[in-house]
Amino acid sequence: MKEEEIQDSNEIKDQAIHENQAADEAEAVREDGAAASEEAIGEASGKGEEAKRLQELADEYQGRVLRVQADFDNFRRRTQKEKEELAQYATSKLVGELLPVLDNFERAIATVPATPEFEAFNKGVNMIFQQLEGVLKSEGLAAMETVGQPFNPEYHQAIMQVESEEHEEGIVTEEVQKGYLLKDKVLRPAMVKVSM
Repeated sequence: MKEEEIQDSNEIKDQAIHENQAADEAEAVREDGAAASEEAIGEASGKGEEAKRLQELADEYQGRVLRVQADFDNFRRRTQKEKEELAQYATSKLVGELLPVLDNFERAIATVPATPEFEAFNKGVNMIFQQLEGVLKSEGLAAMETVGQPFNPEYHQAIMQVESEEHEEGIVTEEVQKGYLLKDKVLRPAMVKVSM
């Protein structure tokens, strides 16, 4: 009987050991499951935070791209406008330098004596003047009409004020030097006398 008791006690011990092992394994599984679920929750929240951070970064980059694109569009428009203005007013420097020549032609024509000897000369100088004036007009040059107009500092340069019975105050009474427009832009303001 002792052998049976020993065997029974061994079986009980083995069973207790197995039960303890099973309990330990169950506890380990429970702990691992809890750790795994916490880890999964942590990973999910970590992934959520990571996703949120990546979305914010993507939004920031998209904003930068849109700003750069808008800056480029503005730059393109500005350079296009500058090109158009340059093409439109490319001759302004040359035309501006030719204005004193035009003035001198007008003075020369005004001072030629009206004698038969100078008639052919006067006619030739007049033709050259008209040719030069025609070329400058084709480039967009136009003389300003000033006498009788109200004084405008954008178009006129007042060199004197004179008393006038014909004109009220602030009206241009006399033009000393012609003013010119180049395609609606003032190339040279007119020198004028203004009534007071």
